[in-house]
Amino acid sequence: MTPEIKTLREYRVWPLPVRLFHWVNLLLVLTLSFLGLVMLFKPELGISGTDAKVGLKTAHVVVGYLFIANLALRLIYGLVSRGYGSLGHMLPGPSSIKTLAEYKARTKRGEKPEYLGHNPKGKLAVGAMVLLMLVIGVTGLYRAGTDIYYPPFGSSIQSQIVRDGASAANIKPYDDTFVDKAKADAIKPMKSLAGKTHVYAVYLLWLFAVIHIAAVIYTDNRKQPGIISAMFSGRKWLQQPPADVPDGAENRDISQEQGGH
Repeated sequence: MTPEIKTLREYRVWPLPVRLFHWVNLLLVLTLSFLGLVMLFKPELGISGTDAKVGLKTAHVVVGYLFIANLALRLIYGLVSRGYGSLGHMLPGPSSIKTLAEYKARTKRGEKPEYLGHNPKGKLAVGAMVLLMLVIGVTGLYRAGTDIYYPPFGSSIQSQIVRDGASAANIKPYDDTFVDKAKADAIKPMKSLAGKTHVYAVYLLWLFAVIHIAAVIYTDNRKQPGIISAMFSGRKWLQQPPADVPDGAENRDISQEQGGH
């Protein structure tokens, strides 16, 4: 029989800053997770001593600053950007529930709607991960201030716990020489809450990341090929008009012959 001719249309979708954020963020999350696991399992790994403890914390905090800076730049870029780099295309909004219901209805009918940006499920997942990253960033900064007195909360924490008559600047990580025990105990509940929130938010981020990766691989193989490659190239090829209706996206027709019966 005559081979089936399928016409694909190429669209520009993910701008370079979005792609850079995505891969830099992945690298930083993996690095932070590795350092965090090492800190959690120090005894099992044979790591001991104050210097090692401070060194690990310092490395984790420095990489954490890069993580927060990368996230902040992405959000700022999303505010000033238009098209598929904007926050409107990155995060769920008031119409997301309705859009998700429509997406589910179409897939139940056997349709395979194609999207330039994230499909409705993907957008909700991205929104959840961004929220978790913000929680991780804020709680991480607070713990950086309480543990090794790093900015932006470090000097304030030192001032809160310093012993009467001593200089706050003399307080060193894991050294109680100039620390007022009663004052330090007063901030322990907040310190503990921030620490637990930080750790469990990371666990949730890992869970969402695994689900996100599995969903992307499934969708790329079963419903809409090219999702993964688009995060490298910034382009997608669709067989039908995109369900999320691009605004002024540049495109050109590309015809490919594919075998079919």
